Amino acid sequence: MFSTDNLIEVAGFFFYLLGELLLLFVGISFLVGLLQEYVNPEAIKNYLDKKRIGAGGNVIGAFFGSLTPFCTCSTIPITLGLLKSGIPFGITMSFFFASPLLNPIVVILMLALFGIQMTAIYVAILFPTSVIIGLLLDKFGYEKEIKSVKVVKDEEEEAEELPENPTFLQKLRPRLKNAGRFAISLFRQVIVFLFLGAAIGAFIYGFVPEEFIVRVAGPESKFSIPIASVIGIPMYVREATILPISSVLIDQGMNIGAVMALVIGGTGASLPELTMLNTIFKKKLLITYIIIVIAVAIFAGYLFNILMAAGI
Repeated sequence: MFSTDNLIEVAGFFFYLLGELLLLFVGISFLVGLLQEYVNPEAIKNYLDKKRIGAGGNVIGAFFGSLTPFCTCSTIPITLGLLKSGIPFGITMSFFFASPLLNPIVVILMLALFGIQMTAIYVAILFPTSVIIGLLLDKFGYEKEIKSVKVVKDEEEEAEELPENPTFLQKLRPRLKNAGRFAISLFRQVIVFLFLGAAIGAFIYGFVPEEFIVRVAGPESKFSIPIASVIGIPMYVREATILPISSVLIDQGMNIGAVMALVIGGTGASLPELTMLNTIFKKKLLITYIIIVIAVAIFAGYLFNILMAAGI
């Protein structure tokens, strides 16, 4: 099992996977940073403030959530800021649920690793789910389950002064610089997790027998999806870790539904995120949030398997 040839093969796969992840992550982060130059939290607040009525507001909230590539430490103060600025609770919750599950980094990494079909199904399931969750939490009065927390804003960097009547390139240059800073900053935060994801993926690829994965979580395993939805919560670190691991698991025979349940459970309710959510959610809302994420992961996992079996 640990022969020289096998170790060389695993090392080769590790560097291949790591190189792919590094290129993808830096490129995606730069594009996402550029997107944030045009769609910032203040613009989101201002727009949502005009869309307060009916389910349409939840759709728009989920849409903006899917555009915001913020980590949990950013999403939480933005969510509080939306609530404090008067955005309805249900709309804010649709934004909050969509942000970790459908943000551009997750979707584009998934597209690169899993292909357009799986990514399209993932988005088609998770987007309306985010809308519905916001509506239901609002209907059942969970607004009172938010703690009273003050938001402390970070000091903003001084904006670069532009000449009068600036050209397109003069406007674009500082935005490109900011996008580059964002990409570098995010890369520094996740570099360890990129290595970890590639290492775990390479280990699974080289040393975990396919027959074991198929037996435990293959197409014939009845409980692989519920188990995967729960396992994803403690094992998740970042999308840079869980997505490459999931890609390898599929290649090794794990059923697609279980992999998607793993991704949704981990991305939606990681332990670091739950720890931070405990500072703004009262116990009832926090428990409800965890139950919802696991339920969505299980539902999406079984639906994935049904759709893929039907050849959709």
